[in-house]
Amino acid sequence: MNKKIIIIDIETTDFLNKGGLIVEVGIVELDLTNGNRTPIYNRLVCEEGFGEEHKGAWIFSNSSLKYEDVLKAEPLDARKLQEILAKYHATAYNKKFDFDFLSSRGLGINELPCPMIALTPVCKLPGKFGKYKWPKVQEAWDILFPNVPYVEEHRGYDDALHEALLVYKLHTSGVVNYGG
Repeated sequence: MNKKIIIIDIETTDFLNKGGLIVEVGIVELDLTNGNRTPIYNRLVCEEGFGEEHKGAWIFSNSSLKYEDVLKAEPLDARKLQEILAKYHATAYNKKFDFDFLSSRGLGINELPCPMIALTPVCKLPGKFGKYKWPKVQEAWDILFPNVPYVEEHRGYDDALHEALLVYKLHTSGVVNYGG
């Protein structure tokens, strides 16, 4: 398998089953041999159906993303995204969320293990019924990189950039072999 993978992060107006729309896509290439991260894709997206009813979406009050900026954005470029996805194996933090959105848009993905799931027994955050809960990106970051300040921005590219370091840490510590 290639020693370079991609980490994808999307921002949406809501959950897929509630009619959520993609509003931003960030993709970072991660070199598993040295941890180098390279920007691959960073785009705002205005999908068909985006409008006034999305002004109150969580993303617009919990990030620097603005409703007006999404209104001015281009539609999702599925062809370009598929070109990228065809070249790499990919993962995403909370992979099911991001990949369900992308798959529902007809995109094929060469999937790698989900870092959120892999980090659950590493972070050991108390959950319900005596089990560990899935760590949020910020929680995982604070545990794995306690001396490196970071506040999750909830922006596609920046989140993917930092999630790539979580993936690299999982890979180099032997928790998950992302390189095949």
